Amino acid sequence: MTGRVINAVAPTRICDVGGWTDTWFARRGRVFNLAIAPQVEVQITVRPAVDGEPRIVIRAENYNEAYPLDPTHILYGKHPLIEAAVEEMNWPDDIAIHVNLFSSAPPGASMGTSAAVSVALLGALDALTEGRLSSHDVAVLAHSLETERLGLECGVQDQLASAYGGANLIHMTEYPRTTVTPIHMPDELFWDLEQRLMLIYIGKPHNSSETHKKVIADLGDNPSGDARLERLRELALEAQAALSARDFTALGGVLNANTDVQRALHPDLVCPAFEEIMAVAHDFDALGCKVNGAGGDGGSIAILTRADMFQKRAMERALAEKGYQSLPVHLARRGLRVWTTEV
Repeated sequence: MTGRVINAVAPTRICDVGGWTDTWFARRGRVFNLAIAPQVEVQITVRPAVDGEPRIVIRAENYNEAYPLDPTHILYGKHPLIEAAVEEMNWPDDIAIHVNLFSSAPPGASMGTSAAVSVALLGALDALTEGRLSSHDVAVLAHSLETERLGLECGVQDQLASAYGGANLIHMTEYPRTTVTPIHMPDELFWDLEQRLMLIYIGKPHNSSETHKKVIADLGDNPSGDARLERLRELALEAQAALSARDFTALGGVLNANTDVQRALHPDLVCPAFEEIMAVAHDFDALGCKVNGAGGDGGSIAILTRADMFQKRAMERALAEKGYQSLPVHLARRGLRVWTTEV
């Protein structure tokens, strides 16, 4: 057991068409999304427990923080989502673990990074227990950590994207129950889509739970029947159909339409920085733009470009001159992966 290392990797997501319909207040919904790298990595080093030494050490690499946890008395302090995941899992009393977490995505980039953290961490911790959870079960558990244990506003799609990977249509029959339909992408379609995508970070994080509260207040007494949410449900199906048909013009139109509905849900969801980025994208003849996640005054936006890579790189330079950061995009065919290394 000495030196055993459990590894877990989970992707983030972009282009979440139909987002907002995967929530408790929507009650039923459909979401199309794409799993990507940047991803979240978790490594758990497992050693025999030693009296007088910490049973759990958490190292949040992105924050340059390391701290011990007492498994008999876990307090939600530095990183509540990490601490809640550790508290949730029942693992043997005779081991000690050092948990290292790293994400190549900027914090608060509206790419479902927090969901990817909990999916990867729960997947790794599950490898310490008898029996194994399915990827879908890990996603369900990760969602319950955010909503039930921590009391945050959170839809169901982010955890499922991290668990499944690839392109998916998520159908929420009744909150929070879901079915996931993977969208098949032959290699040429996969490569073409990946090459056309851009991901632009506006330079500061957002708070999705606070943004949710604004929208919920604006939706009134019957949010599930709101025409704007119904339009988002329809757009998820349109995105699935466009991708399956390899119709990038139609897919770009769906991304634009979804962002229009986000703006209609609440003006704060599409901040001036996103508007400026979309104006630049329009000048470079991009096919469509989707403000990722809940939107707000921070985060990221996905841009679907035409097949002209010279033009795409010129757009990246134009956006960089305005202070916006282009993040590399690699579509993730696989979702949660967990494996053990003996060292």
